Amino acid sequence: MAQVRALKEIMALLSANSTAAVNSSDTRMAGCLLIGIPGLEHLHIWLSIPFCTVYVAALAGNSILICVILSQPSLHEPMYIFLSMLASADVLLSTSTMPKALANFWLGSSHISFDGCLTQMFFIHFLFVADSAVLLAMAFDRYVAICSPLQYAIILTNTVIGKIIAATLIRSFIIMFPSIFLLKCLHYCWINIITHTFCEHMGIARLSCSDISINVWYGLAAALLSTGLDIILIAVSYIHILRAVFHLPSRDARSKALSTYSSHVCVILVFYIPALFSVFAYRFGERRIPRYVHILLANLYVVVPPMLNPIIYGMRTKQILEGAKQMFSNLAKKSR
Repeated sequence: MAQVRALKEIMALLSANSTAAVNSSDTRMAGCLLIGIPGLEHLHIWLSIPFCTVYVAALAGNSILICVILSQPSLHEPMYIFLSMLASADVLLSTSTMPKALANFWLGSSHISFDGCLTQMFFIHFLFVADSAVLLAMAFDRYVAICSPLQYAIILTNTVIGKIIAATLIRSFIIMFPSIFLLKCLHYCWINIITHTFCEHMGIARLSCSDISINVWYGLAAALLSTGLDIILIAVSYIHILRAVFHLPSRDARSKALSTYSSHVCVILVFYIPALFSVFAYRFGERRIPRYVHILLANLYVVVPPMLNPIIYGMRTKQILEGAKQMFSNLAKKSR
């Protein structure tokens, strides 16, 4: 029923703008309809419960992590600066998708303006590319700390960290900004129904009645040259880290390092695998893979890694735990 109401809303918009629609034969003015998870509409309310729970946990965990790092001078080091960047990107990434998805599940609020859809698409992909770059920076930080510990302070200076942060943001913007123009240049002549919970580049492009070959290849090239390259560099870094760990003289040190190493690798895999699956499924496997599987996995990569990162990178780090205790202790003293 929610989808029917939203469809009627779009038809009303098209009718209200019938003169302009006839002149331009373009349906962008009517906006888009996000129908959620096709085939599982009857489970939207039930699916919203775990999604909402994971989203709230991600917000709480990452917010606490950011506050701890900012409030504790002892944590103003490269590793924790990158961690706070990751937490900030995670909060923004999950917030760019989940509120609209939950509004759809609970209230049937499926309609979104075309420009609003483009804006959501830009921030989702921008933040994903930025997240990937931060994971690469963290892998580089651990590589230097373990493989060249005597040069750590010389290599990762405040100037270098500032350049890494600037490069992360500039690269993400340069990669994703052209996609807006590519989508704006397309011609839209049908009712814009998107079978998803949020707007993605190829999801919008497939609404067009124009040739979208350039969108397909640009999106694929952007994914491979940004996150694909990041994955290769992260893998190289962790291979070198693993080799260094096995050369540690202490067995306890090796076990502790391997435990941390495996946790980090799991978070990286949970982040990349669903995202890359989504990228390639849109282009090559749309007919073979059930649509609801694709959409569920796409939603996983925007909420599950943000929930896990504070646990893996925060709660299992002694300095973070001590900083959190100190922060809450100070807050308790001030409240008295």
